[in-house]
Amino acid sequence: MTVTTPAGFTAAGVPAGLKSTGAKDVALVVNAGPTYDSATVFTANRCKANPVLWSQEVVKDGTVRAVVLNSGGANCYTGPDGFQTTHAVAERVATHLGIGAIDVVVCSTGLIGLANDREQLLAGVDAAYDALAPDGGPQAAEAIMTTDSVSKQVVVEGAGWSVGGIAKGAGMLAPQLATMLVVLTTDAVVPAADLDAALRAATRVSFDRLDSDGCMSTNDTVTVMASGASGITPSLPDFTEALTQACTDLAMQLLKDAEGADHEIAITVLNAATEDEAVEVGRSVARSNLFKAAVFGNDPNWGRVLASVGTTQARFDPADLDVAMNGVWVCRSSTPHADPETVDLKPREVSVTIDLKSGSERATVWTNDLTHAYVHENSAYSS
Repeated sequence: MTVTTPAGFTAAGVPAGLKSTGAKDVALVVNAGPTYDSATVFTANRCKANPVLWSQEVVKDGTVRAVVLNSGGANCYTGPDGFQTTHAVAERVATHLGIGAIDVVVCSTGLIGLANDREQLLAGVDAAYDALAPDGGPQAAEAIMTTDSVSKQVVVEGAGWSVGGIAKGAGMLAPQLATMLVVLTTDAVVPAADLDAALRAATRVSFDRLDSDGCMSTNDTVTVMASGASGITPSLPDFTEALTQACTDLAMQLLKDAEGADHEIAITVLNAATEDEAVEVGRSVARSNLFKAAVFGNDPNWGRVLASVGTTQARFDPADLDVAMNGVWVCRSSTPHADPETVDLKPREVSVTIDLKSGSERATVWTNDLTHAYVHENSAYSS
């Protein structure tokens, strides 16, 4: 159940020596067709890594034949030589497949400012090509891991067609998208324009609502490729629903693996004037270190929720806000309600519900608590 489950795809993951541990660090996913439609979304960070700069040009025509990925170094802020490494990797993949380099998306993940050894990387591409297999998805998923503790994979079945995917990410998760690389595949017949519409709709309510720590990566890339190998053309709503389900599943896997987290927190904002305002409120709470620290301490401190709501431009009456934590309405009309002692925050999954009473729109933003382990992980990572 992985990126190669849909017909028409092969993948591989191999060690190339980029990681000091000797673990797998180069992945390759190839679309064998008969169609090569594709769509991609990238980080909104203005400081983009070399692979993103390259791949932004690749995807403009809606055709992608392969995605090559490496962990062990982000190839970001590595100068012109770093961009040439990205280009060389795309050329090497293209040579093996007998295609143009302009149809190869390149992705990298790891430390910013670390130059990947070009010869090691190219040797890794060679090895990955030799290892391509219809059951190579799990190996590819392993090869893109950095601080991940587990690989992330998904399959969603349609009526005679399917969507598969792999992802990496375990922290620095914030729109858009997260510190993540995602490759999605489908054997449905879906034109590039429809793929683009479906992908943007899917990421808007999944990866873009994942906000672990408010830090936006330089390398985020989410690519979907359609092989058309099933011969089936689903309706756009049906395909969008399946793709959204796959993206949401992967997003929740990223959240569960967030570095050092003890709690996964779903913040749902109800009755907002607009969906955007609901997202703004949810994101404000998700980015409150005070709130996240309170959850880590199993403290249902709803005052920190209201304080975060008050920093937004959303429409609401400050004297008439309701807040529930794990189903207990601890605040009604901006005053104490149920006894906070009745809220059990020991379970890993925590829900926070905020009623703005200003409209009919709603949205959920996901985050995690702020723990000692998170601080340790992100202070020790570069070593």
